[in-house]
Amino acid sequence: MRVLALLITALSATSAMAGSLTLEPSVITERKAVYGRVEARDMVPARARIGGIVVELNVSEGDLVKAGQKIATVRDDKLAFQIAAVDAQLKAFRSQLDTAQSELDRANVLVGKGVMTPQRLDQLKTAVDVVRNQIVATEAQRSVIAQMQTEGDVLAPADGRVLTVPVTRGAVIMGGEMVANIGGGGFFLRLAIPERHAAALKENAEIAINANGDNLSGKLVKIYPLIQNGRVVADVEVNGLNTAYVDARVLVEVPVGERKALIVPSAAVTTRSGIDFVTVIEDGKPVERAVVLGETLERDGNPHVEILSGLAAGDTVMTP
Repeated sequence: MRVLALLITALSATSAMAGSLTLEPSVITERKAVYGRVEARDMVPARARIGGIVVELNVSEGDLVKAGQKIATVRDDKLAFQIAAVDAQLKAFRSQLDTAQSELDRANVLVGKGVMTPQRLDQLKTAVDVVRNQIVATEAQRSVIAQMQTEGDVLAPADGRVLTVPVTRGAVIMGGEMVANIGGGGFFLRLAIPERHAAALKENAEIAINANGDNLSGKLVKIYPLIQNGRVVADVEVNGLNTAYVDARVLVEVPVGERKALIVPSAAVTTRSGIDFVTVIEDGKPVERAVVLGETLERDGNPHVEILSGLAAGDTVMTP
């Protein structure tokens, strides 16, 4: 009867474990957990082209802007006074031109009658040309000042999100000073990885990302050659990344190497009294072995688990 019970137990175990798997070492990618920062690809400052007072400020932190959009206006009152002074000069020069032209017209009549010498006529012609050139130069000077007035409009240099606005309405700024900092060109994760892992980093490698509980995947698109503070800087492109907060930290698992290990399907592991068992075939019979489990991973879309001890390469594991 005891032999019959053992046979029934073996048959029931064999029917429950319908498949088998011969263990062979598999390659597992070693990953290092680091924090990446959400950053804009391009950080472009919108700068004032002239100095003056900020009389209009149309954006604040977090606003989306388009290239060429007016985000602020800087006014320099001295430019209006300079234009008024130039207009007065132009008025004086035009009066001088009228006078010089009248004298030239009379001289042309007097030269025909022999009353005035040709040398005097040439002098009057030169005087008219000098005044005309002065008018042209002054008008060009006025155009320069008028252009400076139009440059008081601060325009967004690119499409993107306003990250910082270091000035306020009514502030006095200098020419070239930043009015707003705009992040554009898309957002990505920037990583700083210890330099001992630099040789293991490969472009286009798949990156596992845990963003606020959401499991995402990304691609390592760029590795910068300059090592800063003992760390390699790399950029990761991620689809579906939350970009509401720039410089937010996100947990990232970066592949830094490979190793060989024994893995079995998670369904092949049973747990009793806190001990994990895997059923193997020895001499044609199913035998349970206590094992120590490692990390859980996925292979072909199915959950697998690493076996640290208890099994060896070549063992036949029974699987459901």
